[in-house]
Amino acid sequence: MIDTHCHLNFRAFKDEAPAAVARAQAAGVSSILNVGSQWDTSERAVAMAEGDHRLFAAIGLHPIHLYQQEVDEEETHFVTRAEEFDPVRYHELARRSKRVVAVGECGLDYYRLPPGADSAEVKRRQAELFNAQIDLATDLNLPLIIHCRSGQTERTSPQHEAGREAYDDLFTILQRAVTAGKLPKRGVNHCFLGTLEQARQFLDLGFYISFTGIITFKNAAPELLAVVREAPLNKILTETDAPYLAPHPHRGQRNEPAYVVETAKKIAELKRLSLEEVSMATSHNAQALFGLNQ
Repeated sequence: MIDTHCHLNFRAFKDEAPAAVARAQAAGVSSILNVGSQWDTSERAVAMAEGDHRLFAAIGLHPIHLYQQEVDEEETHFVTRAEEFDPVRYHELARRSKRVVAVGECGLDYYRLPPGADSAEVKRRQAELFNAQIDLATDLNLPLIIHCRSGQTERTSPQHEAGREAYDDLFTILQRAVTAGKLPKRGVNHCFLGTLEQARQFLDLGFYISFTGIITFKNAAPELLAVVREAPLNKILTETDAPYLAPHPHRGQRNEPAYVVETAKKIAELKRLSLEEVSMATSHNAQALFGLNQ
């Protein structure tokens, strides 16, 4: 199996990442993609990948790091540090290491807008940042790792009109980029939480969709489980998004790459396939998209 999205480069794994990687390998996880969210975590992901053949790196700037703001949610509490995106600096970081296999995570986040800020201006800046990272991925011939999170209503009703805004804006940006001949490697929408219609839009544009432990939750949205059942097996990836979103039966614990097996098991259950079939297919998909060569 392959964990295509985690954050062993975050403080939650300080001094414990090697042990987590060892546990993942013991659980059958052969490769781990460590994803950056801003400059320091991107640089750390590259350094970690250079020191361990089981690790790969993605570099990018998450939209919430455009502004300094407090993030207080069930599984995390921190204050973001505002960062201006420097494409030259990120380009040089990617060129320093063959272990960099993607740009991201990047995209749109309308769920955590800075309090008191003009929402239209924030969304404009997020779109500008996303386009800059599309250009970076195109220049480097690397796939994108996309983050997309709509407004607060998405938690209770993904079908709600307000829950569509980020996805609609994201699709507009991606369609323009693809039409312009950008993103030859396409990419993946990580931690997919949208509707079947939105999944089809990603697939039609040539992107993969990736599922986390959220699909194992006892209160997982029926609409999301329907996406897992209907999505083509050759366009699905598995991930943990560790240290967040620990799957059942590990809820309440810090998530880690070894737990990606629980997501694969749930996909197998929903698709009425064996775990081996899902593991082989999703690993092949990850290899095809990211070109993971140990």
